[in-house]
Amino acid sequence: MKTLKIQSRQREEMIEITSEVEIFLRESKAESGVCVLFSQHTTCGLTINENADPDVKHDMLLFLKNTIPQFYENFRHNEENSDAHIKASLVGSSVTVPFENGKLLLGRWQGIYLCEFDGARERKVLIKIL
Repeated sequence: MKTLKIQSRQREEMIEITSEVEIFLRESKAESGVCVLFSQHTTCGLTINENADPDVKHDMLLFLKNTIPQFYENFRHNEENSDAHIKASLVGSSVTVPFENGKLLLGRWQGIYLCEFDGARERKVLIKIL
């Protein structure tokens, strides 16, 4: 198992971590199985989505921001990050990717992303190969 540390720079952003996962997989010398990634945080998530056009990241974040605004009059959590908790729950805290011959079986346009909703801060993602 490995702990991947990721430094976010903005309150909300999507950071591609595919290459870091591929490096860990290569170093493990594992041939086939599944790679499980898990976020140890309640205000960021993990997802797999398109990595060819940066407008996809923009549009996803824009939609979540407009659908779940940071400041909502009836939120009770006093840290002003209730929206981040909701977004992280919707996106999810883990992804699982199969691999064969030491390579992730992602689709042509797919990448693995950490979705930051309450940055900037350091995040930790556990990677486990099964």
